[in-house]
Amino acid sequence: MTRFRHSPRYVLCLALLAGSLSAQGEQSTPAEAGEKADAKPEQRAPLAERSDLEALALERQLAANEQQRLDAAGTQFLALWLPANDPAPKGAVVLLPGDDESADAPRVIGPLRQKLPDAGWHSLSLSLPDPQGANLPLRVAEPPAAAGEAPAEKSAEPATPEPTPAPATEPAQNAEAARAAHVERVFARIDAGIAFAAQQQAKTVVLLGHGSGAYWAARYIAERKPANVTHLLLVDIHQPEGFESPINDLLTQLKASVGDFYYRDSPTARQAALLRKQLSQRQKQPAFVQVGLDALPGNPAVGEEQLFRRLRGWLDKQAGGGK
Repeated sequence: MTRFRHSPRYVLCLALLAGSLSAQGEQSTPAEAGEKADAKPEQRAPLAERSDLEALALERQLAANEQQRLDAAGTQFLALWLPANDPAPKGAVVLLPGDDESADAPRVIGPLRQKLPDAGWHSLSLSLPDPQGANLPLRVAEPPAAAGEAPAEKSAEPATPEPTPAPATEPAQNAEAARAAHVERVFARIDAGIAFAAQQQAKTVVLLGHGSGAYWAARYIAERKPANVTHLLLVDIHQPEGFESPINDLLTQLKASVGDFYYRDSPTARQAALLRKQLSQRQKQPAFVQVGLDALPGNPAVGEEQLFRRLRGWLDKQAGGGK
């Protein structure tokens, strides 16, 4: 048998050569290393608001002649428009959906905007921005070191002074600024809706809000006091989270005729409605009408028709719709 005298040395040389080539392959050139160091992390685009995504979905679902792009302080938003099915329209109803509702929400806003034109009223349903009332999260302080835990070694170099911690009021100030900006966004959209209704030669403009949209409708009229909007409809009113202007305080500032529609099946809703009624009596509000409704969760079609008939009756009597 033939023996290889130098086979161990030969194998060792091959192993060293392979290791050297592998190390060279893993090392990058200085230029490549510099390019990697200079590369900035890719910035993500801000996420779209839920209300914007819902508006895009409505644009795909609904007829183009129902859609209106209105301008609110330089920002475009979607509104849904249906003209009155009447040669002599009685006016326009501007509808404000509640939080987490679209301009065509199936429970209240959608059915009303479809039914009002048959009663001789233009309907304009606005899409509102995402709610921003919740307080921002507070900063959490670093937990103290556990007992017996050795402190970290101090550097021999002089330590740089630590930045002064932000005052505890900063999160509250940020939350307050976010709420103030949200109020302006909502009011700008209502401004745009009322201006559009005026362009359609509407004799009467009625503001109707559902849920938190009713709060925004009342607050808008109380603070802006528009001369061409003197009728307000509130449906199942709710105060949005984080906003400190109570609805009862807003009602004391209203000079408009108010229709307050609530669901009497809920004890909480009945008690809140009673307080609003007593407040209107003390303030001698010129026209405050309260209407109790029956919640019909098992028969939504009947519930929708009940609400529409009551609202139509109020419009005919209070907003000149019967003339």
